[in-house]
Amino acid sequence: MKAWIWIGGVVVGAVLIGSAWADMGKAAPALKAAAGSQADSHLTEGIKHYEQGHWDVAKKHFLEAVKADPQSAEAHYDLALALDKVGDHAGATENFKRAYDLGKQNPEIQNSGILKAHLKMK
Repeated sequence: MKAWIWIGGVVVGAVLIGSAWADMGKAAPALKAAAGSQADSHLTEGIKHYEQGHWDVAKKHFLEAVKADPQSAEAHYDLALALDKVGDHAGATENFKRAYDLGKQNPEIQNSGILKAHLKMK
């Protein structure tokens, strides 16, 4: 009986580890520009590259989006995502903070798990 319980525990553990491993490669989705934003074309192009895993190229487009519309919460959020992917966690945190401050009306930003992790929020 103890052997069956031990085997069951091993199987459950393997399933949990396997599902966590599968989620590791997933990226938080980038956000489209708010209606009327000057950042729209840059974000659209950046999102295409972000979804393909071209983090450096996406980052360049998201930087252009922030320059085009510095008040775009989505531009700062997307730039933060790309910065996180290329390992610039300080830059990501700075842009997540800006996105959070600018995007009070955007629940995707306010409820973002990666944003909350960078800003050490619960």
